[in-house]
Amino acid sequence: MPVPGGGDLSRLRQLNSLTAIRALREAGSLTLSALAEQAGLSRPSTKKVVDELASLGWVEEVPPSPGTMGRPARRYRFRADSGHLVGVDIGGHNVRAALSDLDGHVLTETRQPVEPGAPLDERLAAIERAVSGCLAASRKTPADLWALAAGSTGVITPDGRIAFSVAVPAWTGLDLAGRLREMFPCEILVENDSRLAALAEFRRGVARDARDVVFLHVGRRMGAGLIIDGKIHRGFGAAAGEVAMLPESRWFDAPEHLNRCAVVPPGTSPEDAASHTLAAARAGDPVALEAVDRYVDDLAVGTAAMVLLLDPQLVVLGGGFSRSADVLLPPLRDRLERRCVRPPEVRASTLGDECVVVGAIDHAVEQVGRRFFTPDAGPLPISR
Repeated sequence: MPVPGGGDLSRLRQLNSLTAIRALREAGSLTLSALAEQAGLSRPSTKKVVDELASLGWVEEVPPSPGTMGRPARRYRFRADSGHLVGVDIGGHNVRAALSDLDGHVLTETRQPVEPGAPLDERLAAIERAVSGCLAASRKTPADLWALAAGSTGVITPDGRIAFSVAVPAWTGLDLAGRLREMFPCEILVENDSRLAALAEFRRGVARDARDVVFLHVGRRMGAGLIIDGKIHRGFGAAAGEVAMLPESRWFDAPEHLNRCAVVPPGTSPEDAASHTLAAARAGDPVALEAVDRYVDDLAVGTAAMVLLLDPQLVVLGGGFSRSADVLLPPLRDRLERRCVRPPEVRASTLGDECVVVGAIDHAVEQVGRRFFTPDAGPLPISR
């Protein structure tokens, strides 16, 4: 983590510095004149701000492109590579980790398989191996991490405890944030995986133009994440969106329509069963199409309830099954049109299986931004 130093900036200089950093992060790199224009400062004031930020390690001059003729104007960029973040997707069958810079640009990813019934310590060890794999691939160490954000199945309390988990029963009651702090010397964030997936679609995916979104996290299990007025909605006790917990929603057992379809070859592993049914439905197999209809019937119950309650602009079909959106979206749209007063637009995720780990990275980026790059954050520290 960065350490304080360099003395306090005056309030005005601090605000000017934050304005310059924001402009550079949005643009990638700017000349001094362009930065002054975007920051609303005079050129001499901008030069002082840039020099100050360079001395703190937050800004650096960009070398001219090879073959550039003459003396080009100096360009500057935010040093997003001065710190690193990790996002982790703790799934029932895999642990996926990604390493990024401070702007959320993913540098490397790793994956570790783990069985749903694996002992708690084995799953935690898989998390450590996945993160260590990312660090090793990028020649970084745990000391280079500023924050680690983890997405997990289950009802997760604001302090990072797993209050309840159906998919991974051994997870229930675990202080996940506390265990992760024992592994990694950085800020630890723990969030429900469906919420992080919703955040990823809102920041980078098909929901970038929407403010109110219902994200359907569909795969071997079912979940939902909510974006309301451009923000993740957690609810009073961080249990918002847990529609699958209501038996009447028919979400808990819905994937079994696909897993147990007669078209699935004998001996197929549970994680691959649904894909056979969806592929057969795409090819027009009547047995598979009937199974898909039963699955979408159940999916539409909980989805319609959320749509009627929240009236979202957009519903996003995400998670593992989103790869078969061509099969699932038409019947889902049809059922929502028949049930909802104002049927929302329904789109397929563009992030697929990456949605949770990408959302975890974005969550970490937001936290680092709040901690260091907001007017109330205090003086900028020295960057390493």
